[in-house]
Amino acid sequence: MAAQTFNTAGSRRRNRRQMLAVLLMASAVATVGAGAMSLAVFTDTQASAGSWTAGTIKLGVSPTTTFTATNILPGDTGSQTVTISNVGTGQLRYAMTSVSTNADLKGLAAQMTLTVKVGACPSAGATLYTGSLSAALFGDPTQGQQTNDQIIAAAANQSLCFTWLFPLASANSFQSAATSTTFTFAAEQTQNN
Repeated sequence: MAAQTFNTAGSRRRNRRQMLAVLLMASAVATVGAGAMSLAVFTDTQASAGSWTAGTIKLGVSPTTTFTATNILPGDTGSQTVTISNVGTGQLRYAMTSVSTNADLKGLAAQMTLTVKVGACPSAGATLYTGSLSAALFGDPTQGQQTNDQIIAAAANQSLCFTWLFPLASANSFQSAATSTTFTFAAEQTQNN
């Protein structure tokens, strides 16, 4: 009798396995059928493109050498029109700073005066700077609008009249003195700034 019970238990296990296999097969067939059905849905795709190109802020300065004055004597003066151009695509504002060197230590840059006015020489208008050549500047290169910053529209330009003077009252100690100055024009965008 024990042998029959064992066979009945083994038979039940086989039946359970067969039922489980049938259920798994039925589930797999149902999944494949559902996947096949979903492939029949109509679809469509469209695209929309965009492109961006950044603008430019670019200065032009002409002439690149403002002055070459030699053998100057007390009382001499000279002027030069400098054209600042906006060769970029956006409106800009700019400021000017300068650095003077006196290799001979005689201090000619501090002795000479410089005046910068808006407009072409000799009939320029508003004064942007007047004072010692060694401290020449107008506006402020710090970001944002500052007093005396100059604004130029895209593809436009502005003339500036630079006038220097070697004062008549200069002392004898300035004989053979030499100085050089670099004028730096710094620009930034005005839009959103």
